[in-house]
Amino acid sequence: MKIYGLEKLSMVDFEGHLCATVFTAGCNFRCPYCHNSDLVNIATPPIMTEDEFFAFLDKRKGLLDSICVSGGEPTLQPDLETFIKKIKEKGYLVKLDTNGTNFALLKTLIDKKLVDHVAMDIKNSLSAYPKTACGNFDIEQIKKSVALLKEGHLPYEFRTTLVAGHHTEKEIEEIATWLEGSEKLYLQHFVDSGTCITSGLTEISKEEAENFQKILSKKIKNVYLRGY
Repeated sequence: MKIYGLEKLSMVDFEGHLCATVFTAGCNFRCPYCHNSDLVNIATPPIMTEDEFFAFLDKRKGLLDSICVSGGEPTLQPDLETFIKKIKEKGYLVKLDTNGTNFALLKTLIDKKLVDHVAMDIKNSLSAYPKTACGNFDIEQIKKSVALLKEGHLPYEFRTTLVAGHHTEKEIEEIATWLEGSEKLYLQHFVDSGTCITSGLTEISKEEAENFQKILSKKIKNVYLRGY
């Protein structure tokens, strides 16, 4: 596994846990609001080897209880399953951040109990996905990943970053119908970090986000605002 970033301590990436977050590189999406453009475009070299990463985990044993594997899109990595298995063997819980485009690998990781929590990005309504994801993907894989998580085999969350021009009441209503019965959805506040793939994007106000929250809460069990 090539490791392109490491947050050595996070209290927010895996709710209820002290975790380190490891970042892989490369993504099959080009979301305009993505602030990890260097990871998406693999514009920088890896920061450490896999051996160095596991040496770090050995030193943090007893201080951390979990690892969040993020990106980029981790499921593009051919050795992801082996990498996570090594993390689990060291006694850590694993949270996976994914866009859900690799259904087969996601199902394998869940079936083999290699992940303890999954956070899946919901970029937009199904009809508006191409506008926001801006990549080469099969929407059927995403739909299958959503359906798999909704079966409740492990704790999961969906999350949508709200961006003006991408999310209106129409898209939100469609997302509510698609995710009906889901356990948890986070509506995330977009902040222009200056490193986004597309410049000039605008946030959605808290008032509008709260309206979206009310719409979604009619069909989704728990809808939260994050970053507002």
